[in-house]
Amino acid sequence: MIVALTITRFRGLTIPFAFMGMAVLRLPLWLNKKCKFWKLMGSGKDASVDLPPDYKHWAILTTWDERKDYNDFYRNSLVMKWFIFFGIESFTILLNPLASHGLWSKEQPFKVDNINQTSSGKIAVITRAAIKFNRLKEFRQNIKRAANAMRIAPGFILSAGMGENPFFDQATFSIWEDAESVKNYAYKTFDHADVIKLTRAREWYKEELFARFSIVDSWGTLNGVSAEL
Repeated sequence: MIVALTITRFRGLTIPFAFMGMAVLRLPLWLNKKCKFWKLMGSGKDASVDLPPDYKHWAILTTWDERKDYNDFYRNSLVMKWFIFFGIESFTILLNPLASHGLWSKEQPFKVDNINQTSSGKIAVITRAAIKFNRLKEFRQNIKRAANAMRIAPGFILSAGMGENPFFDQATFSIWEDAESVKNYAYKTFDHADVIKLTRAREWYKEELFARFSIVDSWGTLNGVSAEL
Protein backbone atom coordinates (compact mmCIF):
# COMPACT_ATOMS: atom_id res chain seq x y z
CA MET A 1 0.00 0.00 0.00
CA ILE A 2 1.05 3.58 -0.71
CA VAL A 3 -0.20 6.33 1.59
CA ALA A 4 0.15 9.83 0.12
CA LEU A 5 -0.10 13.10 2.03
CA THR A 6 0.04 16.51 0.35
CA ILE A 7 -0.07 19.78 2.29
CA THR A 8 -0.47 22.88 0.13
CA ARG A 9 -0.31 26.57 1.01
CA PHE A 10 -2.80 28.53 -1.07
CA ARG A 11 -2.34 32.11 -2.22
CA GLY A 12 -4.23 34.59 -0.08
CA LEU A 13 -6.57 35.62 -2.89
CA THR A 14 -7.35 32.00 -3.77
CA ILE A 15 -8.43 30.89 -0.28
CA PRO A 16 -12.10 30.86 -1.42
CA PHE A 17 -11.08 28.25 -4.02
CA ALA A 18 -9.55 26.18 -1.22
CA PHE A 19 -12.91 26.13 0.56
CA MET A 20 -14.65 25.38 -2.73
CA GLY A 21 -12.23 22.52 -3.37
CA MET A 22 -13.19 20.85 -0.09
CA ALA A 23 -16.67 20.40 -1.58
CA VAL A 24 -16.05 20.08 -5.33
CA LEU A 25 -13.15 17.62 -5.13
CA ARG A 26 -15.06 15.04 -3.11
CA LEU A 27 -16.84 13.77 -6.20
CA PRO A 28 -13.76 12.84 -8.30
CA LEU A 29 -12.19 11.23 -5.24
CA TRP A 30 -15.33 9.22 -4.57
CA LEU A 31 -15.48 8.13 -8.24
CA ASN A 32 -11.82 7.03 -8.31
CA LYS A 33 -12.11 3.33 -7.48
CA LYS A 34 -8.34 2.90 -7.27
CA CYS A 35 -8.23 5.31 -4.35
CA LYS A 36 -9.01 3.16 -1.32
CA PHE A 37 -9.37 5.89 1.30
CA TRP A 38 -9.22 9.67 1.19
CA LYS A 39 -9.59 12.73 3.39
CA LEU A 40 -9.67 16.41 2.46
CA MET A 41 -8.55 18.45 5.46
CA GLY A 42 -7.73 21.86 6.77
CA SER A 43 -4.78 22.52 9.05
CA GLY A 44 -3.66 24.20 12.23
CA LYS A 45 -2.00 27.61 12.18
CA ASP A 46 0.99 27.60 9.77
CA ALA A 47 0.26 23.89 9.17
CA SER A 48 1.54 23.24 12.69
CA VAL A 49 0.05 21.26 15.55
CA ASP A 50 -2.11 24.13 16.74
CA LEU A 51 -5.84 24.35 17.37
CA PRO A 52 -6.65 27.67 15.62
CA PRO A 53 -7.43 26.88 11.95
CA ASP A 54 -5.20 28.16 9.16
CA TYR A 55 -7.17 29.03 6.03
CA LYS A 56 -4.08 29.04 3.80
CA HIS A 57 -2.89 25.46 4.41
CA TRP A 58 -4.96 22.51 3.20
CA ALA A 59 -4.20 18.80 3.01
CA ILE A 60 -5.22 15.69 1.11
CA LEU A 61 -4.57 12.16 2.35
CA THR A 62 -5.08 9.20 -0.01
CA THR A 63 -4.25 5.49 -0.01
CA TRP A 64 -3.48 3.25 -2.99
CA ASP A 65 -2.67 -0.39 -3.61
CA GLU A 66 0.16 0.49 -6.01
CA ARG A 67 2.54 3.40 -6.62
CA LYS A 68 1.63 3.62 -10.30
CA ASP A 69 -2.01 4.32 -9.41
CA TYR A 70 -0.94 7.24 -7.26
CA ASN A 71 1.47 8.51 -9.92
CA ASP A 72 -1.39 8.62 -12.43
CA PHE A 73 -3.57 10.44 -9.88
CA TYR A 74 -0.84 12.96 -9.13
CA ARG A 75 -0.18 13.73 -12.80
CA ASN A 76 -3.70 13.71 -14.22
CA SER A 77 -6.41 14.20 -11.60
CA LEU A 78 -8.48 17.35 -11.19
CA VAL A 79 -7.82 17.08 -7.46
CA MET A 80 -4.06 17.50 -7.67
CA LYS A 81 -4.25 20.00 -10.52
CA TRP A 82 -6.52 22.12 -8.29
CA PHE A 83 -4.04 22.01 -5.40
CA ILE A 84 -1.07 22.74 -7.68
CA PHE A 85 -2.73 25.55 -9.64
CA PHE A 86 -3.93 27.52 -6.61
CA GLY A 87 -1.00 26.71 -4.34
CA ILE A 88 2.27 28.60 -3.86
CA GLU A 89 4.00 25.91 -1.78
CA SER A 90 3.39 22.18 -1.57
CA PHE A 91 4.76 19.27 0.42
CA THR A 92 4.11 15.65 -0.62
CA ILE A 93 5.24 12.49 1.12
CA LEU A 94 4.63 8.84 0.21
CA LEU A 95 4.49 6.30 3.01
CA ASN A 96 4.38 2.56 3.61
CA PRO A 97 2.36 1.45 6.67
CA LEU A 98 4.33 -0.43 9.32
CA ALA A 99 1.67 -0.59 12.04
CA SER A 100 -1.81 0.82 12.52
CA HIS A 101 -4.28 0.63 15.40
CA GLY A 102 -7.74 2.14 15.62
CA LEU A 103 -10.26 3.55 13.17
CA TRP A 104 -10.78 6.65 11.05
CA SER A 105 -14.42 7.32 10.15
CA LYS A 106 -15.19 3.75 11.21
CA GLU A 107 -12.56 2.38 8.77
CA GLN A 108 -9.07 0.94 9.13
CA PRO A 109 -7.47 2.96 6.31
CA PHE A 110 -3.89 1.67 6.41
CA LYS A 111 -3.26 -1.89 5.26
CA VAL A 112 -0.12 -3.28 6.88
CA ASP A 113 2.08 -5.81 5.13
CA ASN A 114 2.75 -8.36 7.87
CA ILE A 115 5.95 -9.43 6.11
CA ASN A 116 7.54 -6.00 6.46
CA GLN A 117 6.79 -4.25 9.74
CA THR A 118 10.18 -2.82 10.66
CA SER A 119 12.28 0.06 9.39
CA SER A 120 15.78 1.19 10.31
CA GLY A 121 15.32 4.66 8.79
CA LYS A 122 13.18 7.68 9.48
CA ILE A 123 9.65 7.06 10.75
CA ALA A 124 6.47 8.97 10.03
CA VAL A 125 3.53 8.92 12.44
CA ILE A 126 -0.12 9.82 12.01
CA THR A 127 -2.34 10.16 15.07
CA ARG A 128 -5.99 11.03 14.69
CA ALA A 129 -8.84 11.54 17.16
CA ALA A 130 -12.51 12.47 17.04
CA ILE A 131 -13.06 14.47 20.22
CA LYS A 132 -16.26 14.25 22.24
CA PHE A 133 -18.10 17.56 22.48
CA ASN A 134 -18.23 17.45 26.28
CA ARG A 135 -14.47 16.79 26.48
CA LEU A 136 -13.35 19.52 24.06
CA LYS A 137 -12.45 22.04 26.77
CA GLU A 138 -10.26 19.52 28.62
CA PHE A 139 -8.61 18.47 25.37
CA ARG A 140 -7.80 22.06 24.43
CA GLN A 141 -6.36 22.76 27.89
CA ASN A 142 -3.96 19.82 27.73
CA ILE A 143 -2.98 19.08 24.13
CA LYS A 144 -0.78 22.16 23.72
CA ARG A 145 1.81 20.91 26.20
CA ALA A 146 2.08 17.57 24.41
CA ALA A 147 2.65 19.40 21.11
CA ASN A 148 5.30 21.66 22.67
CA ALA A 149 7.08 18.63 24.15
CA MET A 150 7.10 16.98 20.73
CA ARG A 151 8.86 19.91 19.05
CA ILE A 152 11.83 19.70 21.43
CA ALA A 153 11.96 15.90 21.74
CA PRO A 154 15.19 14.19 20.62
CA GLY A 155 14.84 12.77 17.11
CA PHE A 156 11.94 15.04 16.10
CA ILE A 157 12.19 16.39 12.52
CA LEU A 158 8.89 18.07 11.62
CA SER A 159 5.16 17.95 12.27
CA ALA A 160 1.90 19.21 10.82
CA GLY A 161 -1.58 19.49 12.24
CA MET A 162 -4.61 18.61 10.11
CA GLY A 163 -8.32 18.03 10.57
CA GLU A 164 -11.58 17.33 8.79
CA ASN A 165 -13.21 20.11 10.80
CA PRO A 166 -11.80 22.58 13.33
CA PHE A 167 -11.45 21.46 16.95
CA PHE A 168 -13.40 18.16 16.85
CA ASP A 169 -11.48 16.00 14.32
CA GLN A 170 -7.77 16.38 14.88
CA ALA A 171 -4.88 14.62 13.14
CA THR A 172 -1.15 15.06 13.68
CA PHE A 173 1.51 14.06 11.16
CA SER A 174 5.11 13.91 12.35
CA ILE A 175 8.50 12.65 11.15
CA TRP A 176 11.20 11.23 13.41
CA GLU A 177 14.80 10.10 13.02
CA ASP A 178 13.95 6.52 13.98
CA ALA A 179 11.45 4.29 15.78
CA GLU A 180 13.29 4.67 19.09
CA SER A 181 12.74 8.45 19.01
CA VAL A 182 9.00 7.90 18.58
CA LYS A 183 8.92 5.41 21.46
CA ASN A 184 10.88 7.69 23.78
CA TYR A 185 8.59 10.64 23.09
CA ALA A 186 5.42 8.59 23.48
CA TYR A 187 6.29 6.86 26.74
CA LYS A 188 9.17 8.76 28.39
CA THR A 189 8.20 12.40 27.82
CA PHE A 190 6.25 13.45 30.90
CA ASP A 191 3.79 15.84 29.24
CA HIS A 192 2.88 13.44 26.45
CA ALA A 193 2.62 10.42 28.76
CA ASP A 194 0.46 12.42 31.18
CA VAL A 195 -1.89 13.52 28.38
CA ILE A 196 -2.22 9.90 27.27
CA LYS A 197 -3.22 8.92 30.82
CA LEU A 198 -5.83 11.69 30.88
CA THR A 199 -7.10 10.57 27.48
CA ARG A 200 -7.84 7.12 28.87
CA ALA A 201 -9.11 8.23 32.27
CA ARG A 202 -11.39 10.99 30.99
CA GLU A 203 -12.43 9.27 27.73
CA TRP A 204 -11.85 12.31 25.53
CA TYR A 205 -12.21 10.51 22.21
CA LYS A 206 -15.08 8.74 20.51
CA GLU A 207 -12.66 7.39 17.89
CA GLU A 208 -8.86 7.34 17.57
CA LEU A 209 -6.06 5.98 15.41
CA PHE A 210 -2.29 5.63 15.66
CA ALA A 211 -0.16 4.56 12.69
CA ARG A 212 3.58 4.33 11.92
CA PHE A 213 5.11 4.41 8.43
CA SER A 214 8.38 4.11 6.60
CA ILE A 215 9.08 6.87 4.08
CA VAL A 216 9.01 5.90 0.40
CA ASP A 217 9.52 9.30 -1.25
CA SER A 218 9.01 13.01 -0.63
CA TRP A 219 9.28 16.32 -2.46
CA GLY A 220 8.45 20.00 -2.13
CA THR A 221 8.64 22.21 0.96
CA LEU A 222 6.59 22.86 4.09
CA ASN A 223 6.96 26.37 5.54
CA GLY A 224 10.17 26.67 3.54
CA VAL A 225 11.65 23.43 4.91
CA SER A 226 12.67 20.92 2.25
CA ALA A 227 10.71 17.66 2.13
CA GLU A 228 13.70 15.74 0.81
CA LEU A 229 14.16 13.31 3.67
